[in-house]
Amino acid sequence: MLDIGLPKVDGVSVLEAWRKAGRTMPVLILTARDGWSEKVRGFDAGADDYVTKPFHLEEVLARLRALTRRATGHASAELVCGPVRLDTKAGRVHVDGAPIKLTSHEYRLLAYLMHHTGRVVSRSEIVEHLYDQDFDRDSNTVEVFVGRLRKKLGAEIIQTVRGLGYLVAPPEGQAGASGPATR
Repeated sequence: MLDIGLPKVDGVSVLEAWRKAGRTMPVLILTARDGWSEKVRGFDAGADDYVTKPFHLEEVLARLRALTRRATGHASAELVCGPVRLDTKAGRVHVDGAPIKLTSHEYRLLAYLMHHTGRVVSRSEIVEHLYDQDFDRDSNTVEVFVGRLRKKLGAEIIQTVRGLGYLVAPPEGQAGASGPATR
C-alpha cells in the first residue's frame, strides 16, 4: 500500500522509481486524493489499484487479497492442490470435500504455501510473511505448524525440500495444481 501524500516526496514519484527499477510487486494506492486526474496519474505510474479515503477496511482487505491472488497467478478466490481446497474469501479449507479446522497461523501458513504452489518457499520467507520483525527466527514454530498441517491435510501435500524449504504440490498421480485454469 502506498500513500500519494508522503512527507518528502509524492507517492507517485516513488511508484515510478519502483517500476523503473524493475519492481513488479502489486501496489495499491490508498489516499485522500480522489480526483480523476490523480487516479489516472497513479494508474499510469504503475498502480494496480486505487482506493480513496474514507474507506471501509473490509474493502481494502478484499482488494489486497485480489491483488495477491493475481500477482501469484490465481484469478479465483479458491486455491486447489490435489484434494485440498482453500477458499480465501470464506477462510475455509476442505480436504476431499470435508471441512478441516485450522488455527489462524495454520491457515495463514497454508494459504501462503498454496499461493506459491509448485515453488519451494524458504523457511525465512515464511517467517517474514507470518511473523513480526521481533520474532525469534531460531524458533521451530514453522516446523511445528507444518507438522500439524501434514496431520490434518495428509503428509504428502507439503513436502520438505532439504536445505531449501517447503513445497506444496499435489500427491503423485493427482491433478489439481499449477495452471490457473484449475484454480
